[in-house]
Amino acid sequence: MRTAFGTRSTRRRFLAGTGAAAAGLAFLPQAAPAGEEPRLNFYNWDTYVGETTLADFKALTGISVRMDLYADNDKLFARLKAGNPGYDVIVPTNDFVERMIAAGMLMPLDHAAIPNMANIELAFRDAAYDLGRRHSVPYMWGTMGIGYRKSRCDGAPDSWRWLYDSDRYSGRCALLSEAGTVLGAAFKYLGHPLNSADPKHIEAAEKLIVAQKPHLKLFAPDNGQDLLLSGEVDIAMEWNGDILQAMAEDGDISYVVPREGSILWEDVLAIPKGAPHPENAHAFLNFILDAEAGAAIAETIRYATPNAAARALLPESYTGNPGIFPDDETLAVCEPALYQGQEVARLYEAAWTRIRAA
Repeated sequence: MRTAFGTRSTRRRFLAGTGAAAAGLAFLPQAAPAGEEPRLNFYNWDTYVGETTLADFKALTGISVRMDLYADNDKLFARLKAGNPGYDVIVPTNDFVERMIAAGMLMPLDHAAIPNMANIELAFRDAAYDLGRRHSVPYMWGTMGIGYRKSRCDGAPDSWRWLYDSDRYSGRCALLSEAGTVLGAAFKYLGHPLNSADPKHIEAAEKLIVAQKPHLKLFAPDNGQDLLLSGEVDIAMEWNGDILQAMAEDGDISYVVPREGSILWEDVLAIPKGAPHPENAHAFLNFILDAEAGAAIAETIRYATPNAAARALLPESYTGNPGIFPDDETLAVCEPALYQGQEVARLYEAAWTRIRAA
């Protein structure tokens, strides 16, 4: 939710950076916020940060960052719902931000401590899921689609049919392991809204996925790009940036948004309630929103940045890439995932439990 060109990092595996000099970034050292030990605990998706981001932040502030990884929003939510085990910054997706706010799991932000919010594109300075950006700052956005190995497919698999309703790639295909994501794409394939709460639609999606299970290699924990690179699967449901990183390594891999439409997502940086180093967390958010730091992250992980100052520093190979910034026709058939309350969340989770047990 991955690789620099010619370099392997495995939304989302962090390669230890060599510091700001290696990245060509020039930051003036700054003192860590007074009163807090120089530490930060970062809970993030796999391969979802620049190669030298954490080293650069330490060089600038003296704050050491420990980063733990999670595979999907469901796991992030479950881990923090039981109480924050000590994380300072997390990276939830838009619908889970709203869910976490409703559950009282996020701290309000001090915007005065994040002056680089001025670098955010106007379209991302507010959000329906977090009015006034009281609890979050935008990190990256993009689409969900199908990554595939061109030499093993009969043309681009531009329909969800190939993952949900076909034996064409039996034993060679993978869906993700997050309930709402997998159900949402099934809804789109069946001609329903991405965020359907209709029990009949949920039942139909459940039956569709259960019937397809004999043909699935696995429900992948956000590592579809690795499965493609290793040759374990021929097609996989994945986030666009993950597949774009794999494409930089292997020219036989490509990416397509299915014609039925898909998910338009936005990931954010937020500070969970009970964060032990909230001042350091604010300093980290401000650093990520710096133009040069943001550009280095975006060019490495290959997702669309909402940071206008960072985007202005990036080459045409990034800003003009339709896999990163979709055209209007693609955007027209995509929808953002929405949080629809605990009752609908329970319906999704119950269906997902039955799917996994079938």
